[in-house]
Amino acid sequence: VLLTGDFCSRAPPEMVRVSRGLLFLCALVLLLLSEAVEPLGASGSPGGAGDSSGGSHGLQKGCEADVTKSKHPTNRTKKPFPVLSFDYEHVKTPFEISLWVLLASLMKLGFHLIPRLSSIVPESCLLIVVGLLVGGLIKVVGETPPVLDSQVFFLFLLPPIILDAGYFLPIRPFSENLGTILMFAVVGTLWNSFFMGGLLYGVCQIKGTDLNTVNLLACLLFGSIISAVDPVAVLAVFEEIHINELLHILVFGESLLNDAVTVVLYHLFEEYAGVGSVSILDVFLGVVCFLVVALGGVLVGAFYGILAAFTSRFTSHTRVIEPLFVFVYSYMAYLSAEVFHLSGIMALIACGAVMRPYVEANISHKSHTTIKYFLKMWSSVSETLIFIFLGVSTVAGNHSWNWTFVTVTIILCLVSRVLGVVGLTYVINKFRIVKLTTKDQFIVAYGGLRGAIAFSLGYLLDKSHFPMRDMFLTAIITVIFFTVFVQGMTIRPLVDLLAVKKKQETKRSINEEIHTQFLDHLLTGIEDICGHYGHHHWKDKLNRFNKKYVKKCLIAGERSKEPQLIAFYHKMEMKQAIELVESGGGVKLPSAVPSTVSMQNIQPKKPPSDRAIPQISKGREEEIRKILRNNLQKTRQRLRSYNRHTLVADPYEDGWNDLLFKRQKLMEIEKKVMCVSVSLTHVPNWWLHSSDPQAYSSKPTSDDLPTIKVDLASPQSPDSVNLVNEFQKAATQNDPDDDGGLVMKVPFADKDQGEQDNKKEQQRLMRCLSDPGPGGDEEEDEPFLP
Repeated sequence: VLLTGDFCSRAPPEMVRVSRGLLFLCALVLLLLSEAVEPLGASGSPGGAGDSSGGSHGLQKGCEADVTKSKHPTNRTKKPFPVLSFDYEHVKTPFEISLWVLLASLMKLGFHLIPRLSSIVPESCLLIVVGLLVGGLIKVVGETPPVLDSQVFFLFLLPPIILDAGYFLPIRPFSENLGTILMFAVVGTLWNSFFMGGLLYGVCQIKGTDLNTVNLLACLLFGSIISAVDPVAVLAVFEEIHINELLHILVFGESLLNDAVTVVLYHLFEEYAGVGSVSILDVFLGVVCFLVVALGGVLVGAFYGILAAFTSRFTSHTRVIEPLFVFVYSYMAYLSAEVFHLSGIMALIACGAVMRPYVEANISHKSHTTIKYFLKMWSSVSETLIFIFLGVSTVAGNHSWNWTFVTVTIILCLVSRVLGVVGLTYVINKFRIVKLTTKDQFIVAYGGLRGAIAFSLGYLLDKSHFPMRDMFLTAIITVIFFTVFVQGMTIRPLVDLLAVKKKQETKRSINEEIHTQFLDHLLTGIEDICGHYGHHHWKDKLNRFNKKYVKKCLIAGERSKEPQLIAFYHKMEMKQAIELVESGGGVKLPSAVPSTVSMQNIQPKKPPSDRAIPQISKGREEEIRKILRNNLQKTRQRLRSYNRHTLVADPYEDGWNDLLFKRQKLMEIEKKVMCVSVSLTHVPNWWLHSSDPQAYSSKPTSDDLPTIKVDLASPQSPDSVNLVNEFQKAATQNDPDDDGGLVMKVPFADKDQGEQDNKKEQQRLMRCLSDPGPGGDEEEDEPFLP
């Protein structure tokens, strides 16, 4: 109808013919499909909805049908070939997983598009609400909502979050506050477990509570499960409020390290509940088990971290698989720890912290970016799924509500946390230089959030040994909701109300790094002088061992000999170059960027030829580097001269006139020197033709000749040295063993001449060689290092 109407009258004839042909082809395809596709769910349709098997099974049935038809040719009926079929069961599991991830990511994206909502409600709260709505919708439809399986949580969802936290763990704040973190993680967790378990057992013995069947071991097991701070919940809340680095590392470090205590107590009380009796030997073995679980997890993680760093030495020709080694070795560390019931969280933390400095020195910058963003994405998706599944599992689970047990559990969680933090801080402040204030104690106590780890451990309980398992799960979910919703939503206003110091978003500058290293060396020296071997002394010992042995084995190339300050400068240089390129401020990268080893993939094939560098021998270069190193100046390997006269001037600065003026001045000096008496004809030609201070001799050849010493740390050039009284000083104080700096030799007239001739020659030489230097209005060059 369309082609015979108005379209045919307006369109060209060629277009009409092409359109008719396309419509005829579409009609033919639709006719074939209508003949071939059978109704969905019909019996006997190959690959239809009634076939619950996969594609290979349907192919096998089709082959069997063909064999049957060949045996009975009289009963053979021809069926059309199935052009379109439906088989959801074949892809049900990966399809539902992908759909869950997609929906969770869309919810996370929509949450951050509403700034007012994200500033009031934490992201974890909204995700739990979404899980509750999804679980309720599934239940209304008549299906069974999925439950957060403990094996899926511990083996697939938790490792990415812990690896991301361990790989990017701030080592310096963590090591400086390690004693405080261990006090909160070990002593605090033990206190919370036994305090809550003992008081809950006392409450259960009260008549009228219907809790007489709960014994002491069950209460202690429940206390050990509910007392541990959850790292997932802490990360989700504390990263949004941007708390200062000290409080963040205290609470987050406690949530990471208390895993060993929780695992040991959980397995101990679970074992004791099955046996029914506890002896003194069992208690002693429990303490040994705690040490084995904690230290064993750290050793396993450190072993895999060193293995990953050593493997990254040989990936310079296969950059594509560099990120794979980081992920696989870390996951193998976690699984290896779980095989022996060690702390998998401790293994991941140790693996990430050990391998990061060595791996980043070996891999390319592109691989580093891949590792960073893939870990962030993976941990974000896992965290989102965990909170959504918490909401869904709340709707799907079988609950046994007891008002007394749930209310007492919430109250005891708050009371035990406050008492533990206040009591431990009183002891810790006696040994800390920076004391924890009352505000800090309040934030640490209020930030003890519970999460999915407690729920998964409760879900693993055997109902035959613990008949009140459903009541425990209900109480655990209630505590999680209370800490995430009430404490998580109110901690931001409380931080603003108490004026707690926030985190500084700016990165450390090179000046701060220099002063930090200076203070480290100063405190180490003070400890050595006093004879008190504190943590600065042992930290210095560890750094020396790392530089002397470990770096040479785990880092390839010259980066193993690179000082920490130079490595930090390279990292900042790279960061500034990337920001410059991303902002569009420059067409090409600065010339200093290709010098870094982490940019192997973009190194230029030919060295830049826009810098005039004098050619000197390798021996002379090493001698100059030694002199500069003794004067606390670490030169960069790319530059061979720091003389301001040999560097190419910046085209954007008006410095060419000054350069031409200095060259003209040198030519005038050369002409004047040629006019001096015969006694001055032995002036070396290198002194007249070179302006590079590196060309000067390092030692005098004769003790009788006067010397002029040039201070290496001075920014002034040799032509501006004041020569007054230098000859007299050389005559009276001439030390042949003096090696304090560069020496310039100036021979003058014969010794037999009189004192008057000497004075005249000196005056003439001073007039010929003196450099008036910059005027009063001119600014002197700034030193190389501020």
